[in-house]
Amino acid sequence: MKKHTLGIDIGSTTVKIAILDENDNLVFSDYERHFANIQETLADLLQKAENQLGELTLCPVITGSGGLTLANHLEVPFVQEVIAVSTSLQKLAPKTDVAIELGGEDAKIIYFENGNVEQRMNGICAGGTGSFIDQMASLLQTDAPGLNEYAKHYKALYPIAARCGVFAKTDIQPLINDGATKEDLSASIFQAVVNQTISGLACGKPIRGHVAFLGGPLHFLSELKAAFIRTLKLDDEHIIAPDNSHLFAAIGSALNAKQDVTVSLIELKERMRTTIKLDFEVERMEPLFATEEDYQAFHERQSAYKVKTGDLSTYKGKCFLGIDAGSTTTKTALVGEDGTLLYSFYSNNNGNPLKTTISSIKEIYELLPEDAEIAFSCSTGYGEALIKAALLLDEGEVETVSHYYAAAFFDPEVDCILDIGGQDMKCIKIRNQTVDSVQLNEACSSGCGSFIETFAKSLNYTVQDFAKAALFAKHPIDLGTRCTVFMNSKVKQAQKEGAEVSDISAGLAYSVIKNALYKVIKVSDASELGKHIVVQGGTFYNDAVLRSFEKIANCQAIRPDIAGIMGAFGAADRKGTLSGRGKNFHAFH
Repeated sequence: MKKHTLGIDIGSTTVKIAILDENDNLVFSDYERHFANIQETLADLLQKAENQLGELTLCPVITGSGGLTLANHLEVPFVQEVIAVSTSLQKLAPKTDVAIELGGEDAKIIYFENGNVEQRMNGICAGGTGSFIDQMASLLQTDAPGLNEYAKHYKALYPIAARCGVFAKTDIQPLINDGATKEDLSASIFQAVVNQTISGLACGKPIRGHVAFLGGPLHFLSELKAAFIRTLKLDDEHIIAPDNSHLFAAIGSALNAKQDVTVSLIELKERMRTTIKLDFEVERMEPLFATEEDYQAFHERQSAYKVKTGDLSTYKGKCFLGIDAGSTTTKTALVGEDGTLLYSFYSNNNGNPLKTTISSIKEIYELLPEDAEIAFSCSTGYGEALIKAALLLDEGEVETVSHYYAAAFFDPEVDCILDIGGQDMKCIKIRNQTVDSVQLNEACSSGCGSFIETFAKSLNYTVQDFAKAALFAKHPIDLGTRCTVFMNSKVKQAQKEGAEVSDISAGLAYSVIKNALYKVIKVSDASELGKHIVVQGGTFYNDAVLRSFEKIANCQAIRPDIAGIMGAFGAADRKGTLSGRGKNFHAFH
């Protein structure tokens, strides 16, 4: 008698299982995000199946981008994903001419022509996949289902690059600043995914006939599917949107099961419980900190670089206001005559830098005592001209010069400033106390803070906990200097080899610095940077990133405790008004 079959689909972001009875009817299915913990997630799903169906003897098959190594270790047959999906379609939707399948990081178009199957897949870019949609949703402070709800009520579409999450952010941020609605932006993001899939994968080959829509994003996001249908001009007769379309690979692998390979649910769960340790294929690097003592020494050294703070409510005399209006954040600093920091402000501008700045200035005036006066005001950064004109400030200053003033406050001999923010990075070289050269990232942000943030979120960690995990990682994985998306596959490979989250986090900290130094600044030797290096920008608050920089550049860098507001602090010191820079900073005296 024919036995039940089990299909397991290990995707880049989720694990899916499907159990079919002897007549190939679906009797159990479920899916969960695995957050890089594939074994535990699969064990949970098998437990759910046992709870519902009782103990069963099954014929299992594994498929999916993360499934091959696991299949070998569990001694379970493996089937290629395209074969699994094709089998499902032939059984459940035999009319299909073209299948479009989107996953967490994979996108495929499968053409069925006269018995031939041709698959086109994204190789080096995850633009236009589920991960890309998640990234864009967080930019609009929602999630993928939230985007879907917004998109239902759109009125206009904007062109947005879907090739890379970073480029898309660069397109979306100005639209947010210009007041584009979340409804229109959400529909535009879905349209960008459609454009990327059709242009990037079909490459001019027409998508026509009966088109099947498969995979999680197309199953759960009705407006994404609607955008494909609208663009491909499909009528109802030619749309194939099966039930369980997100499970087609799992169902197809079950349909490919061989009756002579059997395993009980209990036995399979037991096999999952023994942690699979695999040989390292991904190169490893040395730990950031070998011992707790090393970390303590590093921490004490960095703790010395503090600016003196004072109480604004009791201050008397002149003070100086600096405003750094960045592309995504607004920073404000109010500094006393002796360089004491009386007030600081750091906030996301949520697309409205002027409104955010005004709320900070209102707060300053509420706190400002009668005996204190703002003697000088200066703006800098992305919105320098706007803020200066709108608020009638005394001056505007070039961002790089403001950063130099702030860095010189901590080390008058500073000769290099490395600034890594959320999406941008700068390397400012100083010669003879003037800015000599500036290098910026133009087209790639894989060496920036948002890169780490995205990874932390995808593994269900806060940025702070993710950074902490890196400090004592035993085997940081070497991710090289590559685009964020390319690194995903290396991370997945390392996970299959049993890499822990700490190894991944430490590897990312190293790679952020390698990208900044070797791809953006293009130094051949990190010791070329300088002898007196000041680091700043929010990303350097991450101890793992700072430590990896010191190890790679073989230096002891200075990270001021106000690393995130250095532009504003330097703008306040526009004329060197702080008498004798560094007087209030005792670490060097």
